[in-house]
Amino acid sequence: MNEHETPASGASGEVATAHDFGRDAVRLDEGHVEGHGGIPERFANPGLPPHIPRGTDLSEAAAKRAEKQVAALFGLSILGTLIFIVAYFAVDIREITYIPGIGDMGRQHVLLGLGMTLALLGIGFGAVHWAKTLMPDEEVIEMRHEMRSSDKDRAAVVQILKDGGEDAQINRRPLIKYTLGGAMGLFAVPLLLPVLGGLGPMPQKSLSLTFWNGGPSGPGEEPTFKPMRLMRDPENTPIKASDVTIGSVFHVLPEGLLDLEHGVLEEKGKAAVLLMRLDPKDIKSQKELDWGHQGIVAYSKICTHVGCPVGLYEQQTHHLLCPCHQSTFDVTDDCKVIFGPAKRALPQLKITVDDAGYLVSEKPFAEAVGPSFWERG
Repeated sequence: MNEHETPASGASGEVATAHDFGRDAVRLDEGHVEGHGGIPERFANPGLPPHIPRGTDLSEAAAKRAEKQVAALFGLSILGTLIFIVAYFAVDIREITYIPGIGDMGRQHVLLGLGMTLALLGIGFGAVHWAKTLMPDEEVIEMRHEMRSSDKDRAAVVQILKDGGEDAQINRRPLIKYTLGGAMGLFAVPLLLPVLGGLGPMPQKSLSLTFWNGGPSGPGEEPTFKPMRLMRDPENTPIKASDVTIGSVFHVLPEGLLDLEHGVLEEKGKAAVLLMRLDPKDIKSQKELDWGHQGIVAYSKICTHVGCPVGLYEQQTHHLLCPCHQSTFDVTDDCKVIFGPAKRALPQLKITVDDAGYLVSEKPFAEAVGPSFWERG
């Protein structure tokens, strides 16, 4: 038998030696061998490490200095919250600023992010510094007890909490108490302000109007209708009736929309139109014929389901297909829904031609474009 073989006992029935259990076996008290490594069943309780007083525990001047540092951090949080609030109301969302290493960014977004960062870091660093310098740092042991403590123990817990407040020096350090209250109280404002501010202004008629009504259609604006030329998108060039052949499709915007300084995407999202020419004999609706021009018809490009762009035209079937959820509209029959989740036909734009032969709008949409909303109709 070599030294790595491990018999349970010798020939005489004696307990095997540590050598018999291999190199890892360790002989413990009174010749007893405990496993391969000698790990005892229980470790001795090392107890708590000795408490080492901090500088703030020994010097009131150091404690006062720590108090001012904590208050400064909470004050930094207050400053960050105020920056957030001022930027939200006072900085135009369209203003741009250059950030080295990043590029152009919206100035309001930069200030909102900076304010939120200072608000969070001020509270976080202030709380950590307070805990490390002024709050008690002694380790304590709480023995396990039954789930329902006695009334005496409950009263003791309340007293411990009160004592903890005293030990944290929250009453002795009013500067910390007031700045922490201000930081925590004001910090709720950045969380609530975007929610409350995002509720307005009320849309008024802006969801029911488009640029075809005579101009910008934002809240509070009441455009006056005027005929507008139909312009190619994105070339922004006018379209003559002779340019539109049977089977062709033009993506169209109202004249002047792309010349706006602001709000181009919002206006384009409502006013986009598809222009097609059909053989008048294929058109089933008299209203569609009357609102078109010699078989040329213009329909809103915005799907009435969830507002995706209806941009796929099947020339042979005269169907318009929305690529998002496959809603399908019949161009020969007032663009009524023949398949998919959309519930309403695409609104038609009434068109004619001007003296130069260019296609122009004769009336705006007779109904709101796009998906449904509460005040629609």
